[in-house]
Amino acid sequence: MLAIDILKWPGMNQAFIFSFIVTLALALAIIPFGKRRKPGTPLSWGEAMLGSVYAFGVMFLAYGVVPHQWVDHADKELGWRKDKILFGPFDILKPKALGGNFPFTLAYEAVRDIVAVAIYGVYIGVMVFLFIWWQKRGKEAPKEIETSTYGRPLVRKS
Repeated sequence: MLAIDILKWPGMNQAFIFSFIVTLALALAIIPFGKRRKPGTPLSWGEAMLGSVYAFGVMFLAYGVVPHQWVDHADKELGWRKDKILFGPFDILKPKALGGNFPFTLAYEAVRDIVAVAIYGVYIGVMVFLFIWWQKRGKEAPKEIETSTYGRPLVRKS
């Protein structure tokens, strides 16, 4: 029987995966809390401080720790450096300087940085979603007004 440890594969970094998942879980843990708390409920000083520390901690993880873990993993374990050139499958990304057809040289370090920017984009998207969700919670959708055949609202005078 062949025993394969998935966490020892070269693309797997426990610190990066753990920090990514924990940060997403901490960010999305706001939703159940927001569903329990009524909009407009007064906030005590202690609750405000606890909420601000929580938000700072989640953003510190999202914009500091997770991208750092990715860059660290790509540098040390994957070996994505400036001198390692990306050729792609079937050498479609082989640069003209090295005898290929691709117009510029693409190093693995650039791919590493693009992935880091994508990580920032994921967390910015999650944060914007959560901010909008928090502001809109508890608001009801407006009731639709009856319209005429021409699409104008019907208003009855009383």
